[in-house]
Amino acid sequence: MFDLAVDGMGGDGAPDIVIKGLAITAERHPRARILLIGDEALLGPMLARSRRAASICTLRHAGNAISMDAKPTLALRVRNSSMRLAMDAVAAREARGVVSAGNSGAMLALAKVVVKTMPGIDRPALAALSPSARGDVVMLDLGANVVCDWRNLVEFAVMGEAFARTVLGLPQPTIGLLNVGAEQLKGDERVRQAADVLRSSPLAAQFRGFVEGHDITAGTTDVVVTDGFTGNIALKTGEGAMRLVGEMLKQVFSASAASKLGYILARPGLERMREWLNPARYNGAVLVGLNGVVVKSHGGADAEGFAHAVDVAMDMVTHGFNERIREGLQRIDLQAGHAATSAVAPIAAAG
Repeated sequence: MFDLAVDGMGGDGAPDIVIKGLAITAERHPRARILLIGDEALLGPMLARSRRAASICTLRHAGNAISMDAKPTLALRVRNSSMRLAMDAVAAREARGVVSAGNSGAMLALAKVVVKTMPGIDRPALAALSPSARGDVVMLDLGANVVCDWRNLVEFAVMGEAFARTVLGLPQPTIGLLNVGAEQLKGDERVRQAADVLRSSPLAAQFRGFVEGHDITAGTTDVVVTDGFTGNIALKTGEGAMRLVGEMLKQVFSASAASKLGYILARPGLERMREWLNPARYNGAVLVGLNGVVVKSHGGADAEGFAHAVDVAMDMVTHGFNERIREGLQRIDLQAGHAATSAVAPIAAAG
């Protein structure tokens, strides 16, 4: 069985970035077995020029590629695309996971239809790592599900906890539900009901209750759980804030001769900060809750970023990510949440 099936044609810089990224993967995971899928006429010569990438890859031809602006319905109809064949390899248990930098909507649609949702999971979620003052934080859902109920949020908590244990190596990751306040009566019914279920579950010792937006960057909990609408806005707001800080620092350190001198003195620290906040370190969003590992690399990622997405996928298949989710679901009685509905207090005002 292959460790991963890789879509060789997905992303803005494909296939060049994919091959360069897999060359980095070969250094980090020399025993990896990768099924590389795409246009053989393009990928074959590129692999011949990259011994490192070729050492871990088996090439399979795909006659088509899904464009970055294609509608998901089109992706479902094109059965010989590189993305579809990569998903097929996972569904057929020929590979344990898939990595693609291609069209996000197409990837989500194909994952749901081809790889399919894991038994016991209502909806898959999009999870990723985000920087914080205390280290990396797992966030989910980041856009796969705009509307969620309490059961979805509980499932996201189980999957996020398994993600943190697998990728971050945390033995007992803490969990928080993103809300408009930390008080127990804050938020809407679904958030409060999910909190009630988690407080009475085997994850109770790890559950820290409600967290607010500032807690994400503070690293108050290792896992932050929310619906896809709120999570996507929080993620993009954080990305925009990091870009703003970068631009402001450029302006400050170029304003005068004295500030330029200050930059020279502060440069070692600024270089460490840039490395810490490097987007490549956080590339690799994971569709969790499927019958296989599905990792989405950013479409504009460079070779290092793509290699990081492959790192995430390799960690998950190596450390039995899906098995940990199954174990977590077996420990939580979601039916108990139905009994709590009548006990949930009226919606409290934000504050």
